[in-house]
Amino acid sequence: MSGVPAGARLARVVLAIGASAAMGAACPPPARNTPPPAVLLAARSHYPAHWWTPVPREGAPDWEILPQDAAPGEVIVSKRHELGLLSNFAATPFDFHGTRYASVEGFWQMMLYPDGPDDPRAVVPGVKWVYTREQVAQMTAFEAKHAGELAEQNMARMGITWVSFGGGRFEYRPERPGRHYALIAAAMWEKVRQNPDVRRVLLATGDLVLKPDHHEEAGARAAWRYCDILMQIRREWRPEDGGTSLLPDVNLFTFTAAKGRR
Repeated sequence: MSGVPAGARLARVVLAIGASAAMGAACPPPARNTPPPAVLLAARSHYPAHWWTPVPREGAPDWEILPQDAAPGEVIVSKRHELGLLSNFAATPFDFHGTRYASVEGFWQMMLYPDGPDDPRAVVPGVKWVYTREQVAQMTAFEAKHAGELAEQNMARMGITWVSFGGGRFEYRPERPGRHYALIAAAMWEKVRQNPDVRRVLLATGDLVLKPDHHEEAGARAAWRYCDILMQIRREWRPEDGGTSLLPDVNLFTFTAAKGRR
């Protein structure tokens, strides 16, 4: 499989999770015989012990899933240590389609904002945009999330459910994964490719099942399941990908047609 072009492997990242979500299933690791819990717990000795070091529950945010809550064979992608680099919140800059983004979260929430003065979202009476699209692109963590919450409030007022990128509009929360999901998966791949520390941490997780450090909403769409996307990237990654940009090679928007054939 090392001879398979990086672009084709990213396409598999998109299709693997997307097809699973389209069938209403979670995206599990590849089918295999699961070792007994005791064996999985013993395997933790091959990884940094602090990934599972218990954190006092008193004083912890109510949204947080703590490191010690991981089941055998799992690790929580906690923002309390280096695994937090894998979070969409992390300040891990990357270039994507000619623009520099401060984080995946900034890229994500930026798509909710008007794309210039002619965008119909920019001219609705009574709707105020606190930030510009360019400002949100340079945000990280909770600042970017808050900007997105403000944008979603505006979307609700306007009665729209689409976002935009590259001159195209597409549904934000479609029942089946589409352009939004494909863009998030591609941006996450570029984040891993362009940030050696992120790549090192991701590959260091080996065969562990990555779990988010927060409670996901019921029925979360594929784009929101970032740990599934990270595990797909980890499975498809090859050493030569460190210097390979996928942007000239892959038209991710063909995903909609591909899934429609299932």
